[in-house]
Amino acid sequence: MVDVSRRRLAANCHSKPALARLFPIHDNERQTGDVHNLDRAGQLDTLERPVTENGGAQSVGRALTLLSLIGRHCESGISLAAIVAESGLNRPTARRLLLALMRSRLVEQEPESRRYFLGEEAYVLGVFASHRFGFLDCALESLANLSRESGDTSFASIRRGDFSVCLHREEGAFPIRTHALLPGNRHPLGVGAGAMAMLAASSDAEIARVLAANAALLAEHYPAYTQEAIRADIALARRRGFALNPGRVLQNSWAIGMAVRYPDGRIAGALSIAAIDSRMNEARQGDLAAHLSREVRAVEERLARRFDAPAKASGPTAGRGDVEMVSTGGIGA
Repeated sequence: MVDVSRRRLAANCHSKPALARLFPIHDNERQTGDVHNLDRAGQLDTLERPVTENGGAQSVGRALTLLSLIGRHCESGISLAAIVAESGLNRPTARRLLLALMRSRLVEQEPESRRYFLGEEAYVLGVFASHRFGFLDCALESLANLSRESGDTSFASIRRGDFSVCLHREEGAFPIRTHALLPGNRHPLGVGAGAMAMLAASSDAEIARVLAANAALLAEHYPAYTQEAIRADIALARRRGFALNPGRVLQNSWAIGMAVRYPDGRIAGALSIAAIDSRMNEARQGDLAAHLSREVRAVEERLARRFDAPAKASGPTAGRGDVEMVSTGGIGA
């Protein structure tokens, strides 16, 4: 079983809390391209749509960007110098926003190392959010099962905008492990097995929109993921029922993935299993896919129970037919 404290850390290191206050902006802090988004390495990237509001809303956007950045370094923390470098903000602005976040207890600074970490209020908000969304809570048991049975590493990922974010990594017993994906890592949808599973489970119109939005980023940072390669991967995933990453992100690191859906049919996230290439031949892909399909169904059933409980408390529901219809145990295209 996964340790409870580890579960909570994983669940809340990557939550998306909101601020309850505004952060006034000063004239000497204004600059173009103020708010950027995190690319696959955690670096800030101007290719996503920037926040363009002025005044307080702009400062809130900046503060949330810093909060997200700190969250992606939740295990080891991040220094002020790194925050400045990765955010594109000047040092006084970054310090002022960090102080405001610390006053709200969303961020804390370790006295010895002077590195910044998510604070206790971020943890509390993450716990509250987990009760509403609950994907990771519902997936942890299945990740433990997958890694125990396969000996390999399993992952839970979610979609954020046009990107996939890894929430949790569960190690297996096999001594040679792949390190292509770590909690907090962010990739464009379609890059990696879990990200591909979520993209393949989307509508054709949404796939076209995502690929257009990420075209420049893919061309610059992911040359192996051409538009043609991604579309071929989508077709293969839909045909086989699971997505395959044949070592495109990190050579010799292969993975398979499947999308998980909420009871209403929305994509909740994805489960995936990664292993070195010698442990991912076609026959074993099929065996792992069977394990993965079973655990995807188990996660969907847990999500259905979680979403069904409030509905039963407030009145009659339509029953479990809708849950059965969307619980495909596969890509769900």
